[in-house]
Amino acid sequence: MKISFYVLSESKAQDFLGFICQLTQTALNKSAQSLLILIEDETLLSTLDTALWAQDSTSFIPHQCLSDTDHKSTDVDSNIATSEVSAPVLLGNHMPADFNGIVLNTTTRPVNDFMAATNNSKPSRVLELIRPDATSTQEGRNKYKAYQQLGYDLTHFKV
Repeated sequence: MKISFYVLSESKAQDFLGFICQLTQTALNKSAQSLLILIEDETLLSTLDTALWAQDSTSFIPHQCLSDTDHKSTDVDSNIATSEVSAPVLLGNHMPADFNGIVLNTTTRPVNDFMAATNNSKPSRVLELIRPDATSTQEGRNKYKAYQQLGYDLTHFKV
């Protein structure tokens, strides 16, 4: 599995939602695979949901929020089953069973933690976002070490 770390500059971190939307659009343009944006923060999920619908004045990024069976939320459509996933971009705090697309990870945990909770999920690529603060940098280092121990192909970009 290929893991790409995006180390954000201060300006990119200030427009975190904009960067996620831009990276999402780039991933969709370069691949036919679906993209899962892992988000554990309900506020971020809600604001990203809105931002993806208004990516720019002439388009939107079609997406679908996955239900969280443990925490029902009004922001997430609880009627969506993983077998009914049809949008190219998924937002959620878990990985659907048998998911094999691209994962954009905004959480503090490595993607392997989410893979362990599903059946047969094996993403083809993981995009990790690292903000320019001490906490995010340390979490990024921890994830890097975890992925390195598993023998994944690691790259990083300063953006």
